[in-house]
Amino acid sequence: MERSKTDIVIAGGGVAGLTAAAAFGAAGFDVTIVDPTPPVTSHDAAGADLRTTAFLQPAQQFLQAAGLWTRLAPFATPLQIMRIVDIGTDAQVAREFNAADISDRPFGWNLPNWLLRREMVARLSELPNVDFRAGTGFAQMLPRRDEAIVMLSNQTQLAAKLVIGADGRNSAVRHASGIGVKTMRYGQKALTFAVTHDAPHDNVSTEIHRSGGPFTLVPLPDHDGKPCSAVVWMEGGAEATRLAALDDAAFEAAANDRSDFLYGPLKLASRRSVWPIISQIAHALTAPRAALVAEAAHVMPPIGAQGLNMSLRDLSCLLELAKAQPDQLGAPVMLDSYARQRHADIKLRVTGIDALNRASIAGSPTMQALRTKGIEALYGVAPVRKTLMQMGLGAS
Repeated sequence: MERSKTDIVIAGGGVAGLTAAAAFGAAGFDVTIVDPTPPVTSHDAAGADLRTTAFLQPAQQFLQAAGLWTRLAPFATPLQIMRIVDIGTDAQVAREFNAADISDRPFGWNLPNWLLRREMVARLSELPNVDFRAGTGFAQMLPRRDEAIVMLSNQTQLAAKLVIGADGRNSAVRHASGIGVKTMRYGQKALTFAVTHDAPHDNVSTEIHRSGGPFTLVPLPDHDGKPCSAVVWMEGGAEATRLAALDDAAFEAAANDRSDFLYGPLKLASRRSVWPIISQIAHALTAPRAALVAEAAHVMPPIGAQGLNMSLRDLSCLLELAKAQPDQLGAPVMLDSYARQRHADIKLRVTGIDALNRASIAGSPTMQALRTKGIEALYGVAPVRKTLMQMGLGAS
């Protein structure tokens, strides 16, 4: 069978995979990206991803180099302040982390996932060395000394120097490479939706803790002339399922109770989606001629905007290694360096977010009191507060 040749095959047409294709394509590599499901690029289409992604400061430069930021910037809502509110005890505690304490720029910028896909697909169409095969999936691969033979779902084959698995927590590339995972389950699900409210968000992202998990409001552009926020509401699995089944009026009442009316009455501005919450780390980040990135490599609860921003650190590391020694693309020396550079950061952040989530779940008064005292203590020491903010932006 005749095989077409490419430098890189990327499995996965989500936000991480599309970003990878733009970044490697802009750097001059020949890229073929495949995904069995064509991306949904309109908010009202069936299957639209209604979640949002907050890109933190370090992501901006990476997206700029990929030719993506100029497309995304007009739609991005700045995140200037991160507010943590604990209402799990009798005395409500609220603390704000202001980006102005460490930078002249916001912590990051928030964008809807469906819009990210729309703009990223448009960017790929501008790159003649990127071939996006929507509707075609990764099936199998056969690594050889100098290349990998990649079999696709439509029976075609590609020869590539490097295969990047950006195909999610159930990664076919990871499975084909024989790499296992360690998974931690919390019995939680996340409800995601958008709301309008009376109070302006003032570019403040608010994370409200009580029990079951955080209720987070992230700024969006105004909707129908009213302030608008994206919400991620984490609850126990059974409770999340119950909430998802409520009619709109009952659901809004529950959301208003959970938010303690901090933004005034919340009104639904989108349909609701439900997602399972887990932490997961792959046993290895690489295999012969293959590298795992994003949720193929690591999954964590949606706290602190760490998920996709960790994914971009994966891509940045892999891209810098590829540009430094293009003749070693996909070779053991490159892949070993990638695994070595990313392992410690991934383990640290997944472990840290796991601990934060378990503290947020805590329902006993004693644990809630300890959580509240912890927030007060961490905020009260200025050097610690600034260090936490810098770590949140990706500093090690």
